[in-house]
Amino acid sequence: MHLPNYFFADLPADAVLSPAMVTAACETLKRNREKYLAPRRTADMVKILCEAATEWLQPGNRFRHLALELGPEATGFSPAILEKGLDSFFGRFTPENFQALLDQDLGHGSAAAEASDTSNESPTARCFWHGPELLVHIAAGNIPNPALMSLTLGLLTRSAQFMKCASGGSLLPRLFAHSLYDLDHKLGSCLEVAEWRGGTIELESALFARADCITAMGGDETLRAIRSRAPEHARFLGYGQRVSFGLVTREVLRDETVAEVVSRVADDVVAWDQHGCLSPQAVYVEERGEVESDRFAQLLAVELMKREESAPRGKLLVEESAGIASRRALYETLAAHRGDVKIWQSQDSTAWTVVFEHEVRFHFSPLNRFIFVKPVPDLAAVLRGIDELKGKVSTVGIAAPAGRFDELALELARWGVTRICATGQMQNPPLAWRHDGRPALGDLVTWTDFEMEPPVA
Repeated sequence: MHLPNYFFADLPADAVLSPAMVTAACETLKRNREKYLAPRRTADMVKILCEAATEWLQPGNRFRHLALELGPEATGFSPAILEKGLDSFFGRFTPENFQALLDQDLGHGSAAAEASDTSNESPTARCFWHGPELLVHIAAGNIPNPALMSLTLGLLTRSAQFMKCASGGSLLPRLFAHSLYDLDHKLGSCLEVAEWRGGTIELESALFARADCITAMGGDETLRAIRSRAPEHARFLGYGQRVSFGLVTREVLRDETVAEVVSRVADDVVAWDQHGCLSPQAVYVEERGEVESDRFAQLLAVELMKREESAPRGKLLVEESAGIASRRALYETLAAHRGDVKIWQSQDSTAWTVVFEHEVRFHFSPLNRFIFVKPVPDLAAVLRGIDELKGKVSTVGIAAPAGRFDELALELARWGVTRICATGQMQNPPLAWRHDGRPALGDLVTWTDFEMEPPVA
């Protein structure tokens, strides 16, 4: 890969980072932010981000080319999955979508803190916001989009940023940072991307000591460890393990509509090979539809077989394949002795698996296109089956007519689901998505309310 050594992640594989190097990098980032980033307006950041996205969407873009050429080996995803995932992500970068995010999270103050501009404020009160001086990200290594979004949000708050990637997981964040550097060298000098094995205490202690805010994504145990080492002065924003599932209602299980429903559910299963908190691990299917629930499962299996030809699953580690084979063996045994369990699977590979079972209780999938289909009488049965997951459900994708969609969404929201969408969109949240029910941009900023006495008549 022919890229200049702008970031720690660009150094040769045998290069050794030291706490002193991390400390010096943090101080440089802060100085560069003060000179090149803090004085700029949020509108400038939106413009640059949209320009970067436009470049990434061009087939001839060199960063896109490198991502698709080197990404399969670095990430484990096939070129087709990478291409679709990146196109979906950067396709959301429009001025309108960014303005919707700013208005949602910052309200009427979205134009405040822009030097001394107070044109959008009332004559009796002013409000100002500012982002962290140094924003540190601890990125997860499963899919790239959350890391890219973290960098994006940090630019909107005009913060210097240091992103620590999981070991072997820096390719896509690194390429994104390089693309930003190409568009604006001064902005790029306010970014740092590095990778090392999680839990390297000496490096992370040096990094955390200079952070004003730390964001982290990963398992709950990982987040607890990071939180325990975060200094008191640093705000900590952790995004832990969540699960998601689909829900298909009986009204759409008709001969004339079932093919589209199956295709949309397959979109959700195939996206990023079912990795990430937004991918469904199970699909609950209402009974008494024109198309029976086991027939739906069979059609989904056929569709996943077709997708393996057009968008193949990435390569797995030996232990991942072994985990799938073990789960398959369990359900093959159950299917041989029970009429309420069925299994469909790819031949001579672990590329995809569909398990149909009447057990309503949620079972964790080994992922990598291993999906459960579970027939249910109604939503009440679903809620009983997922009761132990309360507070841990991220997204529910629903296939239902408009009236029932609203009814089901409201009940799921009251139960505690933080995002509800149509099937086919589970791994494609809008730019203004509230991650785990929190305002992703709003959580980064600090507000000052400046209350003024009205002028004396």
